[in-house]
Amino acid sequence: MSEHSPTVSNRSEIVFAYDAVDANPNGNPLSGANRPRIDPHTDQAIVTDVRLKRYLRDQLQDDGHGVYIRNVKEDDGDQATREDLLEDRLKDIDLDDVDEDDIESAVFGQFLENSADVRYFGATMSIDMDDEKVDHLPDHFTGPVQFSPGKSLHRVMENEEYNSLTSVIATGDDKAQGGFDLDDHRIQYAFIGFHGLVDEHGAEGTLLTDRDVRRLDTLCWRALKNQTISRSKVGQEPRLYLRVEYADESFHLGGLDQDIDLDRAESAPVEEIRNVRDICVDVSALLERLDEASDRIDTVHVVASDVLELSVNGETGDREFLYDALESAVGSDAVRVIDVYEDATATMPEE
Repeated sequence: MSEHSPTVSNRSEIVFAYDAVDANPNGNPLSGANRPRIDPHTDQAIVTDVRLKRYLRDQLQDDGHGVYIRNVKEDDGDQATREDLLEDRLKDIDLDDVDEDDIESAVFGQFLENSADVRYFGATMSIDMDDEKVDHLPDHFTGPVQFSPGKSLHRVMENEEYNSLTSVIATGDDKAQGGFDLDDHRIQYAFIGFHGLVDEHGAEGTLLTDRDVRRLDTLCWRALKNQTISRSKVGQEPRLYLRVEYADESFHLGGLDQDIDLDRAESAPVEEIRNVRDICVDVSALLERLDEASDRIDTVHVVASDVLELSVNGETGDREFLYDALESAVGSDAVRVIDVYEDATATMPEE
C-alpha cells in the first residue's frame, strides 16, 4: 500500500454468517455476569460489530499487518496508551528526510500503511501529543468498511447446565463436600448473520485498496477460526461468506443479510437445534434478488462450509449446490469460489 496504489474501484456488499455452539458469542458487561446479548423481544442472539471487528483486528495482527488499535503491554508491564500506539505507527518516518511540501502526505500515508485496521474501519485521532507528525493527521478517519450488528436467524436459549458450575471439594476434618459457583452463561446454538458494506468513495479517505478488500474474503473466515479460542468463545465456526462486488458506481441492493433464513421445514424445531447439522439455510430470496440485479453485478465472491445444508425454492443441497445456483442467477463468469487458505497467501504482507 502506498500513495501510488489506487483505492477501491467497486462497491461491495457482504453477508457473513457463523454459528456458535455452547458459547457466549458476545457477552454484555452491563447485564451482570457478562451474559450473552439477547434481544428481549425476539430472543435472538446479538453480536456487536465491535466484537466482529476485534476478531478481524486480531487476525490482521497475527498475519503481520500493522494494527493501530490493539492491546499492547510495555516493557514495564503497563498497558500502552493511545499516544504510545500512535507514536509507534509513525516511528518509521523522519521529517528531516521529507521535503516540507510533502510532509502532510508522507505522514498520512505512513500512518495508514502501518495501520491496516484504520484503512478498513477508521479511527478517532483526537490525541493531545507533543509531536509534530501528529499535527499532520486528521481528527478522525471514517472507515469505508462497516458491519451492522449481527443477529441470529432464530430465537436462542441459554444453556442452563452451564450457569452454575460447582467445584466440589473436600473441606475440613470431616471431609464434607463444599463448593463454589462460577457464573458461566452460554447459549445452546445460534446461527448469526452479519451485513457489511465496502464504500468505494469512503475508501479514498483511508487509502483502502482492492487488495485490502480481497483480503476480507479470507480474513473473516480465518478470524473466526483462529480468534475464538478463549473459554467462552470456543465453539464458533464460519459457515457462509458472500461478497457481492457491484459494477455500477454508488449502487448496492442493501440488506442482503435479511434474505437468508432458516428453512423451517428442513430444520429441526428451534428448541431442539444443537449444531449445524440440525439446520438448513434458505437462500431463495437472496438468489432471486441477485438474479434480478445481475446486470449490475461484477463478481460474487463466495465460500460456504462443507457441512452447511442450503435450500433454494424447496430443493436442498450442499455448498456445490449453492455455487451452481449462484452461477445460474448471475452467470458462471461472475462467480468466484474462494479458496480460503490458498487465497490468503496472496494478500499477506509483502516482504
